[in-house]
Amino acid sequence: MSQHEHKAAAPAAVQVAVLTVSDTRTEATDTSGRAIRALLEDAGHLVTTSAIVPDDPDAVTGFVLDQLETATQVVITTGGTGITSRDSTYEAIDALLEKRLDGFGELFRMLSYQDIGPAAMMSRACAGLARGKVVITLPGSEGAVRLAMTKLVVPELRHLVQQASK
Repeated sequence: MSQHEHKAAAPAAVQVAVLTVSDTRTEATDTSGRAIRALLEDAGHLVTTSAIVPDDPDAVTGFVLDQLETATQVVITTGGTGITSRDSTYEAIDALLEKRLDGFGELFRMLSYQDIGPAAMMSRACAGLARGKVVITLPGSEGAVRLAMTKLVVPELRHLVQQASK
């Protein structure tokens, strides 16, 4: 089956949970989480839930594990992917992934490099599958979120879910 045939067989809409990981963001200041939700909804997808948790691996893992038990097909996180001592989203998500989509992080850093230069190497954005569901981690900055969502996630989300469900 060709890529076009796969995409034609993909669901019209995907159910997505959105998690913001931050010690400082609130509902009022969470521009990255708001951008993810808006871009998903504009593309016809359903945001099933969203939350903000602190930079704490147990909080991140708990949210994702809860979503893996629901009809949600995709979990997208924003924040906690850098290299500071508090950034632990990568480790929390990596421990859950059964299959990794290494190309996601590689492509994101390539696109990010075009915008911000060598600082892109500090991003630990990643994606993969956990219990047959897609999990994507994005940086906390709104610019990085918009870049990843418009160039990578939204264009391929339906196809990712279709392939993950096989």
